[in-house]
Amino acid sequence: MTSDDQYTPHPKKELVADWNTLIRTFLKPEDEASRNILLKYMEPILFGLHSFLNKHVGITEEVSLKELAARYNSTHISANPEKKLADVITDLIEDIAPLAVNVASPYFIGHMTSAIPFFMVHLKTIVAALNQNVVKLETSKVVSIIEKQVLAKIHRLIYKKDQAFYDEHVQNPYTTLGCFTDGGTLANTTALWVARNAAFPPKDGFGGIENEGFHSACRAYGVERGVILVSRLGHYSLRKASGLLGLGNQNLIPIDVDDKNKVDIDEIRAKISEIKKDGGKSKIIAVIGIAGTTETGAIDPLTALAEICGENHIHFHVDAAWGGPTLMSEKYGHLVEGIEFADSVTIDGHKQFYMPMTCGMIYFKNPTLMEHVAYHSRYVNRPGSVDLGIKSLAGSREANSLILDSTLKIMGSKGYSLLIEHGIETAKNFAAEIRKRRNFQLVTQPELNILTYRLCPSDILEKLTQASVSEKQRINDALNEINRNTQRIEREAGKSFVSRTTLTRKEAYGGEIVVFRCVIMNPMTDMNILNEILDEQENIFREIFENGDSVRRLLS
Repeated sequence: MTSDDQYTPHPKKELVADWNTLIRTFLKPEDEASRNILLKYMEPILFGLHSFLNKHVGITEEVSLKELAARYNSTHISANPEKKLADVITDLIEDIAPLAVNVASPYFIGHMTSAIPFFMVHLKTIVAALNQNVVKLETSKVVSIIEKQVLAKIHRLIYKKDQAFYDEHVQNPYTTLGCFTDGGTLANTTALWVARNAAFPPKDGFGGIENEGFHSACRAYGVERGVILVSRLGHYSLRKASGLLGLGNQNLIPIDVDDKNKVDIDEIRAKISEIKKDGGKSKIIAVIGIAGTTETGAIDPLTALAEICGENHIHFHVDAAWGGPTLMSEKYGHLVEGIEFADSVTIDGHKQFYMPMTCGMIYFKNPTLMEHVAYHSRYVNRPGSVDLGIKSLAGSREANSLILDSTLKIMGSKGYSLLIEHGIETAKNFAAEIRKRRNFQLVTQPELNILTYRLCPSDILEKLTQASVSEKQRINDALNEINRNTQRIEREAGKSFVSRTTLTRKEAYGGEIVVFRCVIMNPMTDMNILNEILDEQENIFREIFENGDSVRRLLS
């Protein structure tokens, strides 16, 4: 090529959507390049998942949401294909992944979403490829049978019934031990849906609340409202459920907690007694115990709650979305003692069963209780059929049961026990380290593997405990500013991530306090990493705040 020659790139071939191209794309990669790109990225994902994530995904990326929104504001769908598979995969890895969040990093200790075992990607891929729909036997066959078996296994873990019970119900087409859902929110909603319907069943010409609605149910039963009692630390999904079920979320009555963040049993008893004295205007639909609160990981006194519900003939639901898998540990399973007395129990598979998003489960002690929410259709889930969709809030559902079934075989209860115990014991060690450091205050002692703490130097803490109410408020306002900004700066730095929340501590600290919330779930998270995170927070505190107005205001 001479200097006068001009290089002209080959024009990019326009992609066209025609029948032949569609069939090729539907059945296999368009060409060898697409195949090679897919293999290039899928091999490290399938066999070196966590190394791949650490290489391609940061903890967080310092890119504003405003900037990201500006990149993704086109609303046009092209008539013809825009890109080949190879280009789309490359975009996902090189453009999207770096701006996602590496929840698999051992430095990511801020939420209940964590690393998954590498083989979960294999199982998820197979389940996606099979594309079974467990709403009906005609679209799932053996998968529905396996789902009933898996449900029975976890039911046995919770309720510990005898062999005869499970022999009768494991594959019984007329009873139901539980069902899979998309997550804890729908599991909790299903539990309260069943409890609501059981509280207002058909009678004397009344067709039941599910048929005639809440207002008719109130007239038939002579009440004005239905209420649910739960710790004020209950998950916000419970408010959603109360709204969806027509009870009104203001009728989800929050009960105060004690100094260990457990629901106050005396207050529960007092509230039930108060409701009973209102002339029958209120019907208690359920009392909810929490086995692992979202903010602090506390476990309510489940046995005591079960006794109260038994005495008053109230449905007892346990939200064990987080803490349920603790039952796998012989060492720490006693922490959720009393869960076996619950009428219903929520567990999330995508939390401490370490499954991919999304998987929730709801279990019932009484195998016939879900009859209160049975639905049929002429083309699917017909009366007399044994389709799982008859008693499921969701219609079409992915076969998550295959993933959990396979994982239980790969891990065994001992494998899960090791993961659970690592989290609990590392959290205890982390709490001990926080206590040693003069710049930190441990706010909630971990019961499971969640704890909260904050930057609050020991001299300021001493001043705080001796201050007047107004002075406590002033000091906490300044401390809250420090902790909010430290958490933000650490997050934006992108090396690690600890979440934050706001807790109410009126008696000791004078109101609402902003705290770091730490969730130790990743088996690769150890004390070396946790010390690095504390060091980073202390450095931020010293470099930005120690010589600033915030700290001077505290000490003045």
